[in-house]
Amino acid sequence: MALDPADFTKCCKDSGVLMVVKCRKENSALKECLIAHYNDPAFYEECKMEYLKEREEFRKTGIPTKKRLQKLPTSM
Repeated sequence: MALDPADFTKCCKDSGVLMVVKCRKENSALKECLIAHYNDPAFYEECKMEYLKEREEFRKTGIPTKKRLQKLPTSM
C-alpha cells in the first residue's frame, strides 16, 4: 500500500511525542519515496542543472536566489 509522503507529516502532528511508535508505516513510505528520487538519474540531472543555473546567476549578480526572488515592500 503506497502512502503519500504528506501522510508522515500529518501523522507526526496528530501523534505528538508518540510519533516514533505510531508513524512507522508512514515513515517507511517516506523513506521509500526519498530513496526512489535519490536513485533516479533523471531527477539527479534536473537538480544538478537547476543548481548550476542558480550558481551561474549568483556569480553574475552576487545575490542569492532566495534574496532575488523576495518581493520588495510596497511602501517604503
